[in-house]
Amino acid sequence: MLTRPIPRSGEVLPVIGIGTWENFDFAPKAPERVALAQVLEALFAGGGTLIDSSPMYGKAEALVGSLLADRSSPKPFVATKVWTTGKREGVVQMEQSFKLLGVRQLDLIQVHNLVDWKTHLDTLKGWKAEGRVRYLGITHYTDSAHDELETVMRAADWDFVQLNYSLEDRAAEARLLPLAVEKGMAVIVNRPFGGGGLIRRLRKTPLPDWAGGAGCTSWAALLLKFILANPAINCVIPGTGEPKHMQEILEAGVGSLPDEATLKHMRALA
Repeated sequence: MLTRPIPRSGEVLPVIGIGTWENFDFAPKAPERVALAQVLEALFAGGGTLIDSSPMYGKAEALVGSLLADRSSPKPFVATKVWTTGKREGVVQMEQSFKLLGVRQLDLIQVHNLVDWKTHLDTLKGWKAEGRVRYLGITHYTDSAHDELETVMRAADWDFVQLNYSLEDRAAEARLLPLAVEKGMAVIVNRPFGGGGLIRRLRKTPLPDWAGGAGCTSWAALLLKFILANPAINCVIPGTGEPKHMQEILEAGVGSLPDEATLKHMRALA
């Protein structure tokens, strides 16, 4: 799988990860565990490592922790979030995430949707200095929050920013992606299929001949390769609970990326 360096450290990160919103919101012993274990197995076998979760995602952290406890390798890159107000409340929530995920060190903690970010940043800086957390980040998922996200990106030396970006929603190209490069921030992309309308429409039609030049055999892979063609992006985290869809997703992380002629064709689809 293709990898890109995290600007702050030079550590390489595979370009395909997985988000756990909705699809992993099940109890650790739920019947869905079998398919979700296969999804993670496919991710790891394909060279991916990043798993992104949040206390906001219901039971997802507990299920992820349970699935990871059954494995010894490869080492995942475990990212979660803090999603509450107040210093004490934030500490309690993050300590619970450590427990649920079954780790002593978290690779990345992000302030979810910028909630009380100044308070949590103070805590996270201390934990990073102690080695409990390796990287710090911020997130949002809507265009309407981009102005605020830009302000917070400029306000502190974050290691990561997670934001929405897709072929049908390219607002982040204007300011946020260039700012991330300027500030030396790694970028994780959420909502890579936008609202989902574009991929639902495209799946009703055959792939165009030019898609083969990008090494794609599915619309999902093609849309993800559009995102990865932007060098500011470090990792994209689509969500799925189906192993067969994970295989389509992984296709985007290997081989060549679209050239400018192919990107022009892709932009016309939206």
